[in-house]
Amino acid sequence: MVSSIDGFIAKPDNSISWFETASRYDKGVEADDVDSFLKGIDCYVMGARTYELAMALSKDHGWAYGDKPTIVLSHSEKQEERSHIKFYSGKLQDLVLNQLKPKYSNVWVVGGSEVTRDFLQLQLADEIRVSLLPIILGEGLPYFNEIGIEVLLNLLDTRAYKNGMVELCYEILK
Repeated sequence: MVSSIDGFIAKPDNSISWFETASRYDKGVEADDVDSFLKGIDCYVMGARTYELAMALSKDHGWAYGDKPTIVLSHSEKQEERSHIKFYSGKLQDLVLNQLKPKYSNVWVVGGSEVTRDFLQLQLADEIRVSLLPIILGEGLPYFNEIGIEVLLNLLDTRAYKNGMVELCYEILK
């Protein structure tokens, strides 16, 4: 997830225009490393609101997730707009254990605080990657909100990028 330093993933109006940063960190690595990481993702799972935002953004910027299989978590039936996108409304444990785990080795969960909370509470996530952008928003949609449990983490990696973004990768201890 991309987050502001104060933990917000979008402004109150759901905008993410603040993702474009004018910051510069000369000792950082180029963003090409991000592209190679994204190539290793087998499948995306995303919340319905994130999907709706991604679809709206795709009209001007293209679909950010390529043609990788994408499963959208939704409580209502929606029409699939692309052949590699499927909607799922069942139990999250069944999706992960019966459909994702047997087929994919690197599933990326893309979503807001509700999706994050559900995966953490059900102990269905192995890692948390947070990319912090050099901005304090002061208000907005939080990444971690009312998770309700303590989650112990082990730092696996850090990376600083030339645009000032810092990526933190944590293993979730179970």
